[in-house]
Amino acid sequence: MDLDHVYRSRFSERDAANKDAIWREIGAYLQRFVPREGRVVDVACDRGDFIRNVEAQEKWATDLRAVTTPLPGVRFVQGNGLEVDAIVPNSHFDLAFMSNYLEHLPSPDMVVKQFQVLAKVLRPRGRVMVLQPNIRFVGSRYWDFIDHKVALTERGLEEAASLAGFRTVHLIARFLPYTTKSRLPQHPMLVRAYLAFPPAWRILGKQTLYIGELVA
Repeated sequence: MDLDHVYRSRFSERDAANKDAIWREIGAYLQRFVPREGRVVDVACDRGDFIRNVEAQEKWATDLRAVTTPLPGVRFVQGNGLEVDAIVPNSHFDLAFMSNYLEHLPSPDMVVKQFQVLAKVLRPRGRVMVLQPNIRFVGSRYWDFIDHKVALTERGLEEAASLAGFRTVHLIARFLPYTTKSRLPQHPMLVRAYLAFPPAWRILGKQTLYIGELVA
């Protein structure tokens, strides 16, 4: 499958601009989980929406495709997420981040493998943070995207991480809406208000936020 063609068809330039505004607010919210003095890697970073909008002493990003969006202060390495341990330093990072990625892997076994690979690049007691569409809440719309292959709930996500040696430290089953085209308000002030009001998550939240710590 030609991923560049898929994403050009799926997201317009206007969509990209909206994502920028939304991710500035999401990044500010997630910063509480990101060590400012730590080393962070964004795996399958796409346009780098997360890594561009958080602060850390050392920032890395990887993706199967080349990234055309400027990533100031970020070291980008092109490569397969399932082989990230071969392209970035091992036992190096305090936090690995993945967003809307695991559902694209070819099988549940590969989801577990992805966590196992991340365990290799993390320092002792390093953490993984995942934003993941949850089929329990999305329902059949989960399959609206032709490149989705693996269905995950918050429990399946947690189990895959645990099989790779992570223990759950934070789990929000309902966090963000399904996509940036969903009913999440687009204006930055409204996005900020949504993130500051967890009761709204129980209505609009279709993605899970998972944070796991590597067991020493």
